[in-house]
Amino acid sequence: MADALTNTAENLALDWVNGVGAPTRPTTPLKVALVTANGSDTAAGTEVTGGSYARQSLSVAAASAGATSNSADLVFAGMPAATVVGVEVWDSAGAPVRLWYGALAASRTVAAGDELRITAGSLTLSLS
Repeated sequence: MADALTNTAENLALDWVNGVGAPTRPTTPLKVALVTANGSDTAAGTEVTGGSYARQSLSVAAASAGATSNSADLVFAGMPAATVVGVEVWDSAGAPVRLWYGALAASRTVAAGDELRITAGSLTLSLS
């Protein structure tokens, strides 16, 4: 059954996945990766490489109404020339685990050395 969880259960699940509460959780900080080709449920996308690109730490507030979002800007400085089409969220384990993936509302093309910024509140994670 689609969306069988209540908002309360969705909030608890989001808090667990994003490291807000519950004792057993992914290794934090969670990291946001940029991709040039989107992944799927079972396969990771093609992550940006080159320049000074590095995954950025994700901080979120406690979930509300079945969703949460980044509580601080995510700044990717010194980008390589690329067209970014999506994002993925990974944990920080020695062998990182991908937790979330999704396409951007509109792809973003950056030139070498550019900065790509995802402003606070723009990256929404939802179970609904």
